[in-house]
Amino acid sequence: MQVSSSRFKARFARTTTAALLAAGLVPTAALAHPHVFAEARLELTIAPDGTVQQLAHVWRFDDVFSSTVLMEFDKNGDLKLDHKELIDLGHVINESIAEFKYFQTVQEDGKDVAMVRPNDLAATFTDNRLLIVFTSKPAKPLKLQPGHKVSFGVYDPTFYTAIDYVDDKELVVKGLPQGCKSTVVRPDPDQAIAQNQATLTEAFFNDPAGTDMSKIFATRLEIDCAAKG
Repeated sequence: MQVSSSRFKARFARTTTAALLAAGLVPTAALAHPHVFAEARLELTIAPDGTVQQLAHVWRFDDVFSSTVLMEFDKNGDLKLDHKELIDLGHVINESIAEFKYFQTVQEDGKDVAMVRPNDLAATFTDNRLLIVFTSKPAKPLKLQPGHKVSFGVYDPTFYTAIDYVDDKELVVKGLPQGCKSTVVRPDPDQAIAQNQATLTEAFFNDPAGTDMSKIFATRLEIDCAAKG
């Protein structure tokens, strides 16, 4: 089923990457579990002074989603995406996931860190799988400091897309300062719910702006620097 670019983009924007290429409109109830899957990689680069320089993201999507993307953007019908078609795809993705902060979560001591909008997001195909790559930077200098914890991860707040790191080796830190340690955290669902019980109220689930349930369960990279003294 082919749809116009404008309808496609609107659908993508409403339900994020997952609904990007649904053959038909997805019932609200179906959004309770993922329909699209992506394997993620994150490379975090830290400057010698401990300042976070950039986050380099790579997302590799599942076969079904990738095939649907190919059919949707293959305007000349040659069963592949040429340079222009890939640029068009990257533009649609960029515009559509911007409102979801590019599925990123960066926190310092549990508080969200503002990030600069990426200007290099690109889409490509490798082994018939859709790859999305981009880098991002904190809007203000984010320096690793003793006694403070910083975390990095990805999640889709709509629950439609499951983006995860299949192996701890896919979370890489370059330039980790002496005295700091990095840890990959994969939350246990029961423990995560127990730890956030106070916020998981009826109002939380009925919030028209959406919830952060998937954020609670998201795999994250934590960097903790030992306090001095």
